[in-house]
Amino acid sequence: MKVLGIESSCDETGIALYDSEQGLLAHELYSQIALHAEYGGVVPELASRDHIRKTLPLIESVLKQAKCARHEIDAVAYTAGPGLMGALLVGASIGRSIAWALGVPALGVNHMEGHLLSPLLEENPPVFPFLSLLVSGGHTLLIDVQSVGQYAILGESIDDAVGEAFDKTAKLLGLAYPGGPAIAALAEQGEAGRFIFPKPMTNRPGLDFSFSGLKTFAMNAWMDSDKTQQDKADIALAFETAAVETLALKCKRALKQSGRNRLVVAGGVSANKSLRIRLDTLHGVETFYPRQEFCSDNGAMIAFAGCMRLAEMGEVQSDTSFSAQPRWSLASLSPP
Repeated sequence: MKVLGIESSCDETGIALYDSEQGLLAHELYSQIALHAEYGGVVPELASRDHIRKTLPLIESVLKQAKCARHEIDAVAYTAGPGLMGALLVGASIGRSIAWALGVPALGVNHMEGHLLSPLLEENPPVFPFLSLLVSGGHTLLIDVQSVGQYAILGESIDDAVGEAFDKTAKLLGLAYPGGPAIAALAEQGEAGRFIFPKPMTNRPGLDFSFSGLKTFAMNAWMDSDKTQQDKADIALAFETAAVETLALKCKRALKQSGRNRLVVAGGVSANKSLRIRLDTLHGVETFYPRQEFCSDNGAMIAFAGCMRLAEMGEVQSDTSFSAQPRWSLASLSPP
């Protein structure tokens, strides 16, 4: 089964074609970073308009790369949430329209489920069950994963997601958008130990996260410093170290609580080198990540997640109606 995947939840237009027998055939990604950089963050209306411009040309490019004619598409999977409403509606309307025109099934995919399953695209995929850490600009989640659709949320952020905290800290330090890569790059020039940041919510029971205070601590450290370039690098390193250590400590706690020995890490922040190095040191634990290009939003994860669900679902909705959900919890999903 060949599944066309469409991702348009935020500021990246991702298109991919996945074959249930041959694997990933082709994928394309267009990033809107340059478009939003001057505003220091994503402007929803601009994001929606850019998805309208880019989606169809990218689909044509992917089909050409895969040497696949339109009539050979067996199903369409599109991101239906969570994300920006306008951006989601672009992908949903295009995906449902293509499916209707071709007379094939279409399925709205949960964006976070796409991230969660993305490491299964690799040559050495994890096997169920496992613990998943999803870390992105909008989410920080610890999930006990029994199988596709069987998800138990063990912990989540009660305020800023870790990726959001990276972006906001980068902005107050005057760094470029997006903040995660900018903080990581600057941290490599920092002097360890000059600033010591707290590891929020690690001195109490539970698996929830809070990163807003860490961001505020970084702001206060910057305001009290001499504001030199070295100060900036040292604060970036202290922030990254505290964030990474917080995630590692919570993962260790969740692994013990769930009894798992496999950890799957996905989402934009999973590309962070320091985070990967730290999690790889967890004793007796196998860690799995998506390749770097699939850490951020992409069409491959949507095509793959859609394929996994469509293969088990049999009859699916075939009319022209569609919907999008800006908020859509993984906990509300069920097995295919």
